[in-house]
Amino acid sequence: MTKQRLYLFDTTLRDGQQTPGIDFSVEDKIAIAKLLDDFGIDYVEGGYPGANPTDTTFFQKKRTESAKFVAFGMTKRAGVSASNDPGLAALVQSKSDAICFVAKSWDYHVRVALGCTNEENLESIKTSVEAAVASAKEAMVDCEHFFDGFKANPDYALACAKTAYDAGARWVVLCDTNGGTQPSEVREIVGKVIAHGIPGDHLGIHAHDDTGQAVANSLAAVEAGVRQIQGTLNGIGERCGNANLISIIPTLSLKPAFADRFETGISTEALTGISRLSRAFDELLNRAPEAQAPYVGSSAFATKAGIHASALAKEPATYEHVPPEAVGNRRRVMVSDQGGKANFLAELKRRGIDVPKDDHRLDSLIAVVKEREAEGYAYEGADASFELLARKMLHGLPEFFNVTSFRCMVERRFDANGNLKTVSEAIVKVEVDGEEKMSVAEGHGPVNALDIALRKDLGKYQSEIVDLELADFKVRILNGGTEAITRVLIESHDSTGARWWTVGVSENIIDASFQALMDSIVYKLMKNRDMAGLVAAE
Repeated sequence: MTKQRLYLFDTTLRDGQQTPGIDFSVEDKIAIAKLLDDFGIDYVEGGYPGANPTDTTFFQKKRTESAKFVAFGMTKRAGVSASNDPGLAALVQSKSDAICFVAKSWDYHVRVALGCTNEENLESIKTSVEAAVASAKEAMVDCEHFFDGFKANPDYALACAKTAYDAGARWVVLCDTNGGTQPSEVREIVGKVIAHGIPGDHLGIHAHDDTGQAVANSLAAVEAGVRQIQGTLNGIGERCGNANLISIIPTLSLKPAFADRFETGISTEALTGISRLSRAFDELLNRAPEAQAPYVGSSAFATKAGIHASALAKEPATYEHVPPEAVGNRRRVMVSDQGGKANFLAELKRRGIDVPKDDHRLDSLIAVVKEREAEGYAYEGADASFELLARKMLHGLPEFFNVTSFRCMVERRFDANGNLKTVSEAIVKVEVDGEEKMSVAEGHGPVNALDIALRKDLGKYQSEIVDLELADFKVRILNGGTEAITRVLIESHDSTGARWWTVGVSENIIDASFQALMDSIVYKLMKNRDMAGLVAAE
């Protein structure tokens, strides 16, 4: 049986840019378009030429090689001819392969937002599509608010979609703009659109996630007959976001309900890079990846419970719905106070640490981990600190340097101009090869000052930590009051792209931070000597 083709349309650079706090530069857009193009996405919507300088500049050149490069914009204004509409001219003149028009399909919006008649709106849809086709560009129409419009006035919503199709639109995209439609409603309404005379291979779905069902609505639309799916990387978008292509694509490729019937432009080999794509995009946005993201999150194939880990060791399919390698992810058997011996053996093996199952040192390690977690440590989220502890207890650690003392001061004062300033200063004494070195540094807060001072002079090891950077710093208070126990988690990375997490716990937030900083540096030095770091490099 021949599989039917599904087309993937990415609107990260257009609808995704509506996300609060996200503002892409031209260089950002070029980089993201290349990621999408290389991955195998069919359509890359780049933005709205003519609406702002960034998008106008971006559309001065074609930015994709394999994917169709799509310009987004409104249909022509009512009362203005297609040849005299400046917005339509900007779309036609852009270096795009296709134009995606947004058109009102809810009569309430036509009246309130556009202020024109229903017939004038239909005429704008028709002539805009015809203008795009005449300019040799593929035309498609996003029927905005289609599902809400259909429920309010099905005849008019259908008339908008049919007008676009009859005018020559390659794709008529049904939009759940407010994100409130349910999957059962999507399935039913798509069926009625097809019955009205628009074939499914000309229909698309554009779902928003305001009820957490954008992915479900997109898949329901596919089951009902649509053959184009619009979405964004990691589900970014205005309000609650758009349908997440990072979740949709593996489902289409790996779940028999879809994989047996359909095919996409994403090869099996490319699919193994989807976790890397998701993380690369988060890196570009300078935000931490979502640990529990389906398929690609660091916790997507993680287990803490000992009984689960034991079963996974015997047969991974017992607790995994797909092989993690298929999406470029990996299995994580986490060490914690809930884990049994199987968890520890699996994690040690993955780190290249061999220890017999009946070795008493393993029992001692498990006991120490459980004791420390009771004190507030969280080794499941601090892989590097766990590895250092395990190596120290099982095989010993080299002593690169020894911090003999540190001191941190915070001063709040007025400067010479009368401005109130808070200054942090740290002093660290470090012994390297029997020689004591003292470093002083100021920083943006006490932890930053300590970090700078600690890494200021490590003697012969100094050149090895030049590329070490702290990527994230998290503080959690474990109980109430000013005397509370504090846990600090630090994420670090280096020029190889490897990332690792370290933890410190203390009644003093500065001391907890210093523990985590020390672990990070020691781990980096171990990694440089291939004595650690297998997990960080994954």
